[in-house]
Amino acid sequence: MNKLSGSYQLTPIVLPQYRFRLRSEDFNRSGGDFTIWFLEGILEKNPNYVDCLMYLGNAYTNRGRYEDGLKVDLKLAELKPDDPIVRYNLGCSYSLVCDLDAAVEALEVAITLGYKDIKHLENDRDLDKLRKDERYRGLLDKVKGKGTTKEDRQNK
Repeated sequence: MNKLSGSYQLTPIVLPQYRFRLRSEDFNRSGGDFTIWFLEGILEKNPNYVDCLMYLGNAYTNRGRYEDGLKVDLKLAELKPDDPIVRYNLGCSYSLVCDLDAAVEALEVAITLGYKDIKHLENDRDLDKLRKDERYRGLLDKVKGKGTTKEDRQNK
C-alpha cells in the first residue's frame, strides 16, 4: 500500500490475460441453447423456482420447443394456480400445440382471475391458431367486459 497525505491508496493490480478454452460441449453453447441449458441447470437443484421456470418457458417457446414449454407452464399452474399471467401463458402453450379446447379453458380461467390485457390477447402470435376458432371472439368479449360494471354493459 502506498501512503498518500494521510490516507491510504491501494496499488492497482494488473491481472494477466488468460484465454480459456472450454472443452466441455455444454459450455460451447450460445444464445437460446445456452439460456435453456443454464436455466435447466438451476432447476435441477431448485425445481420450484418460479422466476426461473417463467424464463425457461419463454426460452423453450422462442426456440420452438412448444411441448417443453407446455410442461413448464403446467408446472407453473400447479405452483401458482391463481395467477392470471401463468394461466394466460398456459393458454398460449396449449394453442401452440394445437390443443384449442385446453387453450380456451386456460384463457377463460386467466380472464376470470383478472387477466385484462386486450391488446396483448389480440396480437400475441402464440394464439394465431386459436384465432381461427369461433370461441376466440368470446374470449375477447369477456376481456372487454372486464373492468366495467353490469350497468355499464347493459347500457352499451
